[in-house]
Amino acid sequence: MEESYKYSYKVAEKQLASLSVYNVGYQKCEPSYQWGPAIRDHYLIHHIIQGKGYYQVRGKTYELYSGDTFLVYPYEEITYYADYKEPWEYAWVGFFGSDVPPILQRTDFNKEHPVIHKEQAGGKIKQMILDIYDAKGNAFQDAVEMTGRLYSLLALLMKSCDGVPVRKDPQLYYAQKAVEYIMSHYSYPITVEEISSYVGISRSHLFRCFQQYFQQSPKEYLTSIRIKQACLLLEQSNLSITAISRSVGFEDNLYFSKAFKKIIGVSPKNYEKYELQNGQ
Repeated sequence: MEESYKYSYKVAEKQLASLSVYNVGYQKCEPSYQWGPAIRDHYLIHHIIQGKGYYQVRGKTYELYSGDTFLVYPYEEITYYADYKEPWEYAWVGFFGSDVPPILQRTDFNKEHPVIHKEQAGGKIKQMILDIYDAKGNAFQDAVEMTGRLYSLLALLMKSCDGVPVRKDPQLYYAQKAVEYIMSHYSYPITVEEISSYVGISRSHLFRCFQQYFQQSPKEYLTSIRIKQACLLLEQSNLSITAISRSVGFEDNLYFSKAFKKIIGVSPKNYEKYELQNGQ
């Protein structure tokens, strides 16, 4: 029996808001190798290269073979495991971002049937995941290149869709409209009330939309976008921390530092030192 192996890469930080690779790799599993029951905090595509295995989610068990692909949705309890006699080999890519829900709506994946049997893309999915792996790296340009290759993979899955018309989802529309406003106005001291007013729904309705598609509140989403942009400014500019705080929409430096440390794990000042020490 061929020996098992695993090659994987996990990004150091989530740098892009609209779409970003979280991890990527490929693995030849041992017989009965299992992950779960547990949840992921991001989307995850597995493509079976050879062998056999099983994916359990929402009370269903899917038996999967070479050429099949399955999707993991964030915060859903799942289990997947290799067959005892023919353990599977697969490639995977984990990702997240505001672009993900509308893209996945235009593929054959959905929560009620998160698998695609016997891909119609001529064996391209495996190679495209490996291409993402080949672009791995923690520099910002590496994140951009991995994301570009991920977009190509998702576009392939959209092209391979069986052509069923996309059902309009008003909740998704509201969430997308709010994200567009946030991305255009995060540098100003906007509030959740202003966002919900722009979208044209109540604050509580907007909260439910964000919980459904991003698993966080509009305020948490706005703060995370601001902090991501602050990290980029700390890495790529000579601006003072005060100037960076104002540039990403914080009017209170103390609140900015607390929010930054809560999300990143270190203060803006210590983050700046770390980046300088590591030649960023």
